[in-house]
Amino acid sequence: MAQTSNDLVSRANLKGRIAAAFLVVGGLGLTVGASSASGAVHSHAQSVVISTLKTAKYGTILVSGRTVYTLKSSSVKCTSTCLKFWAGVFLPKGATKATAGSGVNGAKLGTVKGVGGKMQVTYGGKALYYFSLDKAPGQVKGNVTDTWGKWSDVVTVKPKGKPTTTTTVAGGGGGVGF
Repeated sequence: MAQTSNDLVSRANLKGRIAAAFLVVGGLGLTVGASSASGAVHSHAQSVVISTLKTAKYGTILVSGRTVYTLKSSSVKCTSTCLKFWAGVFLPKGATKATAGSGVNGAKLGTVKGVGGKMQVTYGGKALYYFSLDKAPGQVKGNVTDTWGKWSDVVTVKPKGKPTTTTTVAGGGGGVGF
């Protein structure tokens, strides 16, 4: 059977599309590999840095990328359900202490054995936590009272004339109610 010029053009186009698909898939593989590699670098960080951030509403608070909180515990222990909302600020494997960033008194930083034996960062003897609904630096959505107790951002300097506020949230059987 004789090949027409249309058949040859169609075959060339098909080969070009297949080559382009391989390039795209290969590029995606490199991107995923690079993301994994950079994630590995971040997961092997040497320490956690605790710094201060000045906010208009709350004053100068402690942050480690996001706002950190302490818990004035109720009689209900913070276990797996609690930890879905309140992640501990843990040191990376091999690190022995947190680093005091800008505005932080390094003598107040310490650690306590947390969930699974991991070393949890403390400030002034109180364990530090992140709140799951805080997504950006300086967000303070976790000043609440729930089943596990009263959660508060760590204020190092209060704003003049503006008291910090606490919101009571119905716990509803162990979860944080919003």
